[in-house]
Amino acid sequence: MRLRSHRVGQLTVRQYDALERAIVDARRVAILRRGTEFIVIPERLVTVDRAEAILARHPTTGARLTIRLDEVDALDVVPR
Repeated sequence: MRLRSHRVGQLTVRQYDALERAIVDARRVAILRRGTEFIVIPERLVTVDRAEAILARHPTTGARLTIRLDEVDALDVVPR
């Protein structure tokens, strides 16, 4: 059993709403994971190995990323 520090892992209703709105509007999201900040455009919420994940792409390279929510330290929708 792995003990974790406080992480986003499970989003609040307000955070889910903001993330879902970012997906619909193709807005950028800032994600802090293991000390690295990623700015991505989320495309879908999925389940990967029994954990929720964001399927996203990098805004300049178009590279696809899968980011598990239980690995995320912070998540914010970037204002326009």
